[in-house]
Amino acid sequence: MLSLIAYQLQPTPKMSVESSKRLSPGDPNSFSRPDEAKVVDIFLQLVIDFNKKVLHGAVTLTVERKKESVTHLILDSRDLDIQKVTNEEGGENLEFNVGPEGYVGSKLEIRLPIQGIRLKIKIEYSTSEKSTALQWLPKEQTAGKTHPYLFSQCQAIHCRSMVPCQDTPSVKAPYSAEITAPKDFTVLMSGIMQGEPKEINGNKVYKFLQKVPIQSYLIAIAAGRIESRKIGPRSHVWSEKEYVDKAAYEFAETETMLQKAEELCGPYVWGIYDILVLPPSFPYGGMENPCLTFATPTLLAGDRSLADVIAHEIAHSWTGNMVTNTNFEHFWLNEGFTVFTERKIASKMGKGEQTRGFSAINGWKDLKEEIDNQGENNPLTALVVNLDGVDPDDAFSVVPYEKGSTFLWYLEDTVGGPDIFEPFLRAYYEKFKYQSIDSYQFKEFFLGYFSEKDLSEINWDQWFNTPGMPKYKPNFDESLAKVCIELRERWVNWNVAEPCPFLSSDLENFSSGQKIEFLGQLLEETPLSTEKVTKMEELYKFNAVNNSEIKFRWIRLGLRCKWEDAIPLAIQMVSEQGRMKFLRPIYRDLYNWEEKREVAIQTFNSNKDGYMHVAAQGLEKDLKLR
Repeated sequence: MLSLIAYQLQPTPKMSVESSKRLSPGDPNSFSRPDEAKVVDIFLQLVIDFNKKVLHGAVTLTVERKKESVTHLILDSRDLDIQKVTNEEGGENLEFNVGPEGYVGSKLEIRLPIQGIRLKIKIEYSTSEKSTALQWLPKEQTAGKTHPYLFSQCQAIHCRSMVPCQDTPSVKAPYSAEITAPKDFTVLMSGIMQGEPKEINGNKVYKFLQKVPIQSYLIAIAAGRIESRKIGPRSHVWSEKEYVDKAAYEFAETETMLQKAEELCGPYVWGIYDILVLPPSFPYGGMENPCLTFATPTLLAGDRSLADVIAHEIAHSWTGNMVTNTNFEHFWLNEGFTVFTERKIASKMGKGEQTRGFSAINGWKDLKEEIDNQGENNPLTALVVNLDGVDPDDAFSVVPYEKGSTFLWYLEDTVGGPDIFEPFLRAYYEKFKYQSIDSYQFKEFFLGYFSEKDLSEINWDQWFNTPGMPKYKPNFDESLAKVCIELRERWVNWNVAEPCPFLSSDLENFSSGQKIEFLGQLLEETPLSTEKVTKMEELYKFNAVNNSEIKFRWIRLGLRCKWEDAIPLAIQMVSEQGRMKFLRPIYRDLYNWEEKREVAIQTFNSNKDGYMHVAAQGLEKDLKLR
């Protein structure tokens, strides 16, 4: 999804009453039956209503019957007001039924006309204020504080609350859109804008086209007082004016990243690569919407040190957007490939194998913390999981990212290294271009491509189906981590009764990444004493750091050792932004400090209306509120 983002896994969710059977043969989280009647094109005609906080209008679905005997089109919906369904060609009204609401929304059944293989079905509808895909921000929650703001987040299965659709990654279709908004708003989508917007009756009508077939969760929309700066021959950065110049500086290397990705993966097929920096409540680091990556303002560190998230989203142009997991049980095919590719992009930008290894060390640490928290036997820590009766948001974690990337590193080592493995990756993207596949199709292609090699040592069942940490750890280049290890050991071993051996210059030659690693290593240790943390702040001034990744780890370090000065820092960070990667561990650490448990709950209640649905839902579980 998304860059390495909201990955704190929950204990195995309780199975819903619907878990006794899969909702459809191909996807446990979708009612749709594309094997019977499949959506092959989507045309949206929607009006943005900021007063009512809804989208209203129509979607026209081009549908192909796959079986002559099929009488109904089955779609996914959630909290939609379906008003009318018509056959566009004949104009007749079509019967429809919306089923009861469940953990994945409602089944929408539409009776199809008797005649016709290819049909155009127009659905007139309105979204609800409860739409889990849409975040409506009042002007007070924007940077400019003059206009409200709208943005969507459809992954994993939230598009159905914005558009009635076959909301499964196994279905890909191009889309076009006509979006009407108040004239002083700019509208963007995950497609290419077609000409300039036209003013009609005090509104502006925008037109968009995404000609490459995409899965529903990649349909994205944003509207606000936003402007752009050109940062490359095929890229602009967009944001509110308060962020736009900072964002243009931060992401100035976008074109270089694109070129290195093309060297690895093949031609970039999406035309443009723009970046939209959203308001702080965006719950992820980034979202790989084609033509328009969504990014969090927490990446704006001022020194480009966190821009690797953009490399991650660029990699998704091949790994996830072009070749896609058929459902979220095989999510590692999206995210494991993307993390693996992101790190190769960084190494090819002149940063070398040291940087690739350093990033992978951090990822291994995140994976270990996650699996330690959830237990080695949690079935959702396998690469291929069973999501019968499980909302994919409840199963979301770092595991498909880091365990998936580790598996690919293992395969690369097994076949003989990057020079042999990288041509395979290009062949894989070419073979499955514009398709949705599962892990076993990947396995079959891999074994066929390397048929002349003896690959009997690969235990596919263990990698795919065994929970817990991988049995194989790559030989990561640890040279950049050595200074972090040495400084961490000195702080851990220092007896505070003795003179302080540290200097404010200790971190003078540390990169931002090394500071992050140093604090990350300390988080793996028994909590430091408050005396040590107080001295660390006196010397290193971490309280004043703007880099969100450093600040996040520093706050957690303070909370774990019950350092009172960390509490206002924690409250400030969770109140100013809604990125789940930061929210959930900070809230959990505050909740686990028993004397401060009520502070955690009160802070959440004060801020929950500003968090997006997926973040608030997860935090309610973390704080034992549901």
